[in-house]
Amino acid sequence: MEIKRSASMEDYLESVIMLREGKEAVRVSQMSKALGVRMSSVSSALRKLSEQGLVEHKRYGRVQLTPDGEKIAEDVFQRHEALRRFLAEILNVDPEIAVADACKMEHFVSSVTQEKLAKFVEFVLSHPKGQPDWVKMFNHYFKYGEIPEECVARCSRKE
Repeated sequence: MEIKRSASMEDYLESVIMLREGKEAVRVSQMSKALGVRMSSVSSALRKLSEQGLVEHKRYGRVQLTPDGEKIAEDVFQRHEALRRFLAEILNVDPEIAVADACKMEHFVSSVTQEKLAKFVEFVLSHPKGQPDWVKMFNHYFKYGEIPEECVARCSRKE
């Protein structure tokens, strides 16, 4: 039986991965600061996550993910990164807005959509000459409200 997790609980798990920077565990105070919540809120969430077997945490001790918690946190982080990169690097959304929006969206994207989005971002950004022309043309269209002449000419050519 899979336990239903709230977006908030996923954020707590994800914050451990994002904060630990190569270490195995993080402090409650780090999580509190990163998430913008009181330490008591972090402690309460950790108690629930511990009961679900997703974290190991003793009062005043460091927080460490269990193997199940690691898997969930990594999944949330991957969704977040795919969305952030899509927004910031393909749609040219301001990086701070892209991070905030990705954080909101990551909880509602199915695994199928997330996988395709991640592959799409990887494909577009691995283009040997940088962004493909169509991405640049879209950005021009967004900025000026008109399709670039280069695109019109290319698309109207008979092949």
